[in-house]
Amino acid sequence: MILQDLRVLSKDNAEDTAKHMIMAAEWMEDDPQLALRHARAAKDRAGRVAVAREVNGIAAYHAGEWKEALAELRAARRISGGPGMIAVMADCERGLGRPEKAIELGRSDEARQVDAETAIELAIVVAGARQDLGQNDAAVVTLQRANPSMEAKGIPAMRLSYAYAHALSEAGRKDEAKEWFEHTARLDEDQWTDAQERLKEF
Repeated sequence: MILQDLRVLSKDNAEDTAKHMIMAAEWMEDDPQLALRHARAAKDRAGRVAVAREVNGIAAYHAGEWKEALAELRAARRISGGPGMIAVMADCERGLGRPEKAIELGRSDEARQVDAETAIELAIVVAGARQDLGQNDAAVVTLQRANPSMEAKGIPAMRLSYAYAHALSEAGRKDEAKEWFEHTARLDEDQWTDAQERLKEF
């Protein structure tokens, strides 16, 4: 898919761009600044290719460069159409101290076009934006719309369960929060979350 997108470039430029994008992906978790340098290099070579702008945006997001991330992800969306990385964009708005903008993105037409996993991520971000504004009950309602279920399994379900437990706790609904933290802990075999630690609060 990426190589297909890069076909608009000369062969040498496409190969060099692809190498930078691969290195950006390789270093994204361990060295976000190095990943961002590679992503910027790819963007500089392929500024009109959506995937290059998107990789630059994601790398900037991982490096905490919210403004750059948002600009690049908007550019990618303009080039390719569709909802793009809307949950990441909403989280950038939160990072920039603009929770209202994150909530607006959650209500946008693009938000209705996303797949199920992205819908969960967007709900988590919007709930966080509600919490930023002190709207803890609204955060609970936002996550309820994403349909958390005690029957669901997998990483998206675990992330939703954790966010829902946290929102319930912030809203003062401690008994329900404990139940959902317990559910999260059961799903979280690799301990990606601190659900086990959070249970000690109760």
